[in-house]
Amino acid sequence: MSLADALVIDIHAHAVLEETFGAAGDFGPELFTDTDGAPVFRIGDYRLRNVRYRGSAFMDVDLRLERMTQAGIDWQLLSPNPLTYFHYIPAPEAIAFCRTHNDALAGAVARCPDRLGAAAALPMQDIAAAIAELRRAVRDLGMLAAYIGPDMPHGLDDPAMDAFYEAVTDLNVPLFIHPAPAGIDGPPGSPALKRYELDIMAGFTAQETVAVATLLFGGVIHRHPGLDICISHGGGAVALIWGRLQYASRKRAWAADHLKGEHAFAEQLGRLWYDIHMHDPRAVDLLVERVGVDRLVYGANFAGWDAPDHFEAPTCNAPLADNARRLLRAAP
Repeated sequence: MSLADALVIDIHAHAVLEETFGAAGDFGPELFTDTDGAPVFRIGDYRLRNVRYRGSAFMDVDLRLERMTQAGIDWQLLSPNPLTYFHYIPAPEAIAFCRTHNDALAGAVARCPDRLGAAAALPMQDIAAAIAELRRAVRDLGMLAAYIGPDMPHGLDDPAMDAFYEAVTDLNVPLFIHPAPAGIDGPPGSPALKRYELDIMAGFTAQETVAVATLLFGGVIHRHPGLDICISHGGGAVALIWGRLQYASRKRAWAADHLKGEHAFAEQLGRLWYDIHMHDPRAVDLLVERVGVDRLVYGANFAGWDAPDHFEAPTCNAPLADNARRLLRAAP
């Protein structure tokens, strides 16, 4: 079954690639077994323990395809592991890693192109290099999307990013934004986030919400009307704090004039895309109330600890597969 006729399309599926180990020099990544027998994934000074990548669907394409079938998923867009964005390390190492990663990921999806596609890893600390790598990934490797984290040395609304957004639009691919745990190779987050995996549960939500607000208030969506951006996990808490964001867009002096019309705020946020990996049908319903169903897509965080065992259609009856085809430029 191909992307064109897939019934369930998963756009939130990370991959870990053997060929990338050591591709960022001293920053890794590296996978090893600790003295107590626990698997360890090292990225710079950051260590993730007790996640078994090797021998799992993260790294084994045949096992991924088997598990996809078991879960009722017809097609997946494979994306970089958020732990390996490397947006803050020196540019030469990041560029080398992204090239190696994209070559390896293109090779992985080529093993089963009817069921897998790829999104490019990009060295966002060097915007010119990120543009060049995205062009190579799309034109030479056949990748279908760009994939970045929300946190980098410059903001998502930095004027320097406009050239990147223009390149994404010119290449006619979507841009996916997904957080990484704070402090891997960038600024540390709150110490409270280091407990109970709150850096993933609460920290990701905060990063996604800030990303949406930055794209909106920073005028990115307004300046680039042809740009399609998809935010993970329903855009964080944006549906919940919609009222406060909308009120600020009308009342605060820094809010741009194009946000002050009666329906301007809703129109701008309605141009973003959102995956519905949210674990709560009521949260999905609230998001639908805010943005409708036409820009919602299915995401599973496939093979992750929080991935569902089986696909379950959302109660909001969103046309998820058709939406994904439009987002990935595969609609008729």
